[in-house]
Amino acid sequence: MSRVCQVTGKKVMSGNNVSHSKRRTKRKFYPNLMKKKFYLPEEDRYITLKVSAAGLRTITKNGITATLKKAREKGYIQ
Repeated sequence: MSRVCQVTGKKVMSGNNVSHSKRRTKRKFYPNLMKKKFYLPEEDRYITLKVSAAGLRTITKNGITATLKKAREKGYIQ
C-alpha cells in the first residue's frame, strides 16, 4: 500500500539528515496519514479513505462530497 493521501495527493518526500558537522545522509519525510471512515449520505454508505491531517481539515471545511468530487477530478481517487 502506497503512502499517498487520497484527498490532497501528498506523498513521501526525500531530503537530508544534517548532523552537527554538516554531514548529509538521505532520509524520508512521511505524510501524516490515517485510515478514516466517512459516511456518504447521497449513496447511503460508508467509505474508508487514507487521508492526511491536511486532508481531514479540507473535508471538514468543504464537506465530504465536494472534496471527493475534486479528488476524483485530480485523479487521486479512481
